[in-house]
Amino acid sequence: MGAFQTTRWSLIIAARDDTPEARGALDALCRAYRPAVLTYVRGRGHSRGEAEDLTQGFFARFLERGLHASADRERGRFRVYLRTALHNFLVNTYEHDAAERRRPPQRPVDLDPDQLPTAAGDDLPERAFERAWAVTVVQRAMQRLRREARAAGKGELFTRLQGFLLEAPDGDDYPRIAAELGMRANTIAVATHRLRGRLRELVREELADTVDRAEDVDDEYAALVGSMGPRRK
Repeated sequence: MGAFQTTRWSLIIAARDDTPEARGALDALCRAYRPAVLTYVRGRGHSRGEAEDLTQGFFARFLERGLHASADRERGRFRVYLRTALHNFLVNTYEHDAAERRRPPQRPVDLDPDQLPTAAGDDLPERAFERAWAVTVVQRAMQRLRREARAAGKGELFTRLQGFLLEAPDGDDYPRIAAELGMRANTIAVATHRLRGRLRELVREELADTVDRAEDVDDEYAALVGSMGPRRK
């Protein structure tokens, strides 16, 4: 458990004050998961340019005003906290814009969060956020796995097998690749199995950086797997 306490989100939660270490950790998390925030904002019906501006404004406020300081151990998952903070930011921004446009003798608008503009499509903004978050986690883990393979002199093998790490191969894929690389099909199957196992480990390490407690990693992993499932109709 001692090593776990040095992960990014647990460091941020524990610091509370604006230490350089905590700010650097928070900045790294924000940079890493910016795509999920942008996806959520786009899902609310904003154009690409508007979404870029809102995303930049959100992170500026998130970092400058120390919104993370209100995070507690009951909400110790960065994914959940970031999504909630983003939702509140958009509600407040929309409310402010509505107030700027309001003219007497209009009566005040009772803003319902559901009144925020949304885009048509298969995914709700929340589900789009979850999918984008999951994709980011897997991509970061895949990049680490690629670096490990190259360091071990197996970069070419990884390149040929990476397509099978998330989806099952067709029946003739292993024999075909084995013939091309001068290897046995069983060796290709074993190498793929090992890469999948290592990828799962790296995904869990990425998730561990975004939670405050080791026991939350299992829940975050389950959420990730669920988010990458078939889209709801």
